[in-house]
Amino acid sequence: MFIDIHVHTRRHKGFPRLADQQTYASPQELVAAYDRIGIERGVILPGASPECCTQPQSNEEVLEIAANHPGRFIPFCNIDPRALSNSPYAPLERMLCYYRDLGCKGIGEVTANLRIIDPLVQNLFRGAEIAGIPLTFHLSPYVGYAYGLVDEAGLPGLEESLKRFPKLKFFGHSQAFWAEMGARPTLSERMNYPKGPVQEGRVPQLMRQYPNLYGDLSAHSGANALIRDRDYAVRFLTEFQDRLFFGTDICQPTMPTLRTLADFLLDLRQQSDLAEEVFQKIARENAIRVLGL
Repeated sequence: MFIDIHVHTRRHKGFPRLADQQTYASPQELVAAYDRIGIERGVILPGASPECCTQPQSNEEVLEIAANHPGRFIPFCNIDPRALSNSPYAPLERMLCYYRDLGCKGIGEVTANLRIIDPLVQNLFRGAEIAGIPLTFHLSPYVGYAYGLVDEAGLPGLEESLKRFPKLKFFGHSQAFWAEMGARPTLSERMNYPKGPVQEGRVPQLMRQYPNLYGDLSAHSGANALIRDRDYAVRFLTEFQDRLFFGTDICQPTMPTLRTLADFLLDLRQQSDLAEEVFQKIARENAIRVLGL
């Protein structure tokens, strides 16, 4: 029923995540969770940057997990923008083309805590555009706040990037990104989960203006962006039905919000608030089309 655009897993679980002291879900635990929820397969995003993981995960591990569980996992590769030479002239496109040819369908989740307009980050975008694969990014409110690319309120750096790399498909994700569903989010809202009715903000405006911006609805940030205003969610999902993806962002074996988005979308369909065609696109068909599955 669903294809998960955003998930994390480690072959040997890995050192506990510092934020919650839980290990990553193993592939076997993830498959079991998928079977309970009705997820047919998921996109594995390896952790590459030290800001969000205690040990970087190799692209080779992700490719091996996908090969060992045929039909259940879709590999992405990941490269830190500082890789090779910590230079805006590093030939990152060579690495991206190499992993693309091995079967990786995209790059991400990009989590380096650098400004999105930093030349190192822009060079990574350039490489991804050359390789012809989409890029999933985690957005952060400021440098020094955990992990994620940094942009100001109103997303001026993202807009500039969308202009500079029109052939690169950007998959937006995280609290700081989805808080911009509404107008003029506060710093607290960009760090957390805004509540209440939506007055249209920069995310829908940018999606309307730039066809290379897509929405990764995973985690509580994506689900909250919809659930906070059901009526607006229906309009948003319908208008951008070709550029939105279901996702979970499962990290540890137990996730209290695991079913939140799935249940919300299923309820919209059950109540006939969301057309069946729109539901199917967001649940799975967009991932099949955009990733060439």
